[in-house]
Amino acid sequence: MTNPEHDLHTFMAQITHEMASEYDRIYAKTCDDPGTAGDEGEENWATLLREWLPPAYHVATKGRLISSDGRMSPQIDVLVLKPFYPRKLQEKKVWLANGVAAVFECKTTLRAEHISASAERCQAFKALFPRREGSPLRELRSSLVYGILAHSHAWKAPASKPADNVSRAVREAMEQAKHPTDVIDLICVADVGCWSELVAPFYKAAFQPTNTAELETIFGGDWGPVSTMTCATSESGKNFQPVGGMLAYLTQRLAWNDPSVRDLADYYRLANLWGMALDQYGIGHNPSFRTKCASE
Repeated sequence: MTNPEHDLHTFMAQITHEMASEYDRIYAKTCDDPGTAGDEGEENWATLLREWLPPAYHVATKGRLISSDGRMSPQIDVLVLKPFYPRKLQEKKVWLANGVAAVFECKTTLRAEHISASAERCQAFKALFPRREGSPLRELRSSLVYGILAHSHAWKAPASKPADNVSRAVREAMEQAKHPTDVIDLICVADVGCWSELVAPFYKAAFQPTNTAELETIFGGDWGPVSTMTCATSESGKNFQPVGGMLAYLTQRLAWNDPSVRDLADYYRLANLWGMALDQYGIGHNPSFRTKCASE
């Protein structure tokens, strides 16, 4: 059983308080100088990642990705570079796509329209990377992690339900995706919750009793691959902090391709930084894709 006084949870709570304090400070001057406020918000998140990701992963701000055939991405706020990224090129603001592990849009105050716009931008970034083959996991998941990091949200009225509003916007954004690899991988709203991608190469339509027939049509049978997002909020446990969930998920994604990170990723999981998923939804895909995965 996880010790309720585990230091990791205390550290995550400290980070959450710091982010809340920074949000109040930044928000106070947003109207007068939105550009500087946005830059400071991005730097908050970049600093957090620099302090908590394995030191071999360089964290940079601003720039665009360039694919091997010269195509350029839109501008992005924060990037996590792979350990092998050339030191000389870390001075530039055009980043070699295959040397980038993760990219993040940063929002001081998250709104529903930000998620919709990010879904389109996500597809533009993922298009720089060729579709992977070889296993269901490789086909269901892009090599690039694309996420949104936000200090807070716009739903401040007493009766508002910010977690529900974010989840609704995420569902709508997922409907825009044409392929599992096109979905946003991670959304962290520091004072609300963490939404993270989960892939299931084998998912039975019967797991969703009210949607079984629809899923069987999509799958072309009684099972198929699903790209899902799960949500964990403060309701998932008194020790859960969204920033902890974000760091746990991102570290796990790094560990899939970097064995040196796997011990740390396992520790975060065992220490329950993830919290407990309270909401789950996803998209299934066409029978030809399922058949290909099943034949591997």
